[in-house]
Amino acid sequence: MRTMIQHAELDYDIDDGVYFDKDKLVGPRGGGKTAADAKEMVRKAVHDDKFKKAPEVLKNCVRIYYDLGYHVDVPVYRRVEENQEYVYELASTDWKKSDPMAVTAWFKDENKAQSPDQLNGGQMRRIVKLMKAFARSRESWRSQIAPGFMITKLVTERLSKNADHDDVSLRRTMESVHSRLEGSLEVDHPVVYGVKLTRGPDDSRAKLLRDKLKWAIDELAVLDDADCSQADARKAWDKVFKTEFFTDHGATKKAEAVVTSAAILRGDYAEAGREAVDKRGGGRYG
Repeated sequence: MRTMIQHAELDYDIDDGVYFDKDKLVGPRGGGKTAADAKEMVRKAVHDDKFKKAPEVLKNCVRIYYDLGYHVDVPVYRRVEENQEYVYELASTDWKKSDPMAVTAWFKDENKAQSPDQLNGGQMRRIVKLMKAFARSRESWRSQIAPGFMITKLVTERLSKNADHDDVSLRRTMESVHSRLEGSLEVDHPVVYGVKLTRGPDDSRAKLLRDKLKWAIDELAVLDDADCSQADARKAWDKVFKTEFFTDHGATKKAEAVVTSAAILRGDYAEAGREAVDKRGGGRYG
């Protein structure tokens, strides 16, 4: 889906993993391999004695650690023929239905239909990446907050598009997703009927995302102040993303030509419509 972000801790994931036909996943006694057996088979296949840390079997993938400090997660799938059609299952605690190729097609269709532009991947894709960057901006949040796929689904449900300004779109999408989670913490899988991405009606990961979005929305309220300066606006975005990106970019002449105007960062949408904007993405965070 090309919504991967680069994190300071060098964590990466990939959208597609390795695929096997079910009849090829046969154990030594002729029975079908369990999900755990299939992941262990892949772990052994990708292992190299040169690795300082051996690949590891996790719940939904095999994690490969590289010496430079980053890792790659590889999910394992099997293809099953049912009623003369193929379905896909992910090796998790057991085999469970999942179709990553259908998910990719779904997201591409949503991005094309909802994005007001297709520059730099389309606005929906850019907002998904920014929302993921926000959710992973604190080490203490990362293992407890909604995962990337859940965030992607929520953005497709509640994207607030703006043809000229990503900051306006991001802020309003944050508000809309927060409102949506206030109504329900449950999130449906986009392509597998009857499957939810959340763990029950009180999912702690969705709840943490809701609460942190409320915090961010409150921090960004300063943008609505009549006397909010461009520097104040950049500081607010820096605090939300735990970065110095916006302030640093505001300090260069090149940035002055492409960084959104103070009126837009304040949320002055009437004036924003009259301002020029560079949407090439050269100065985007995420």
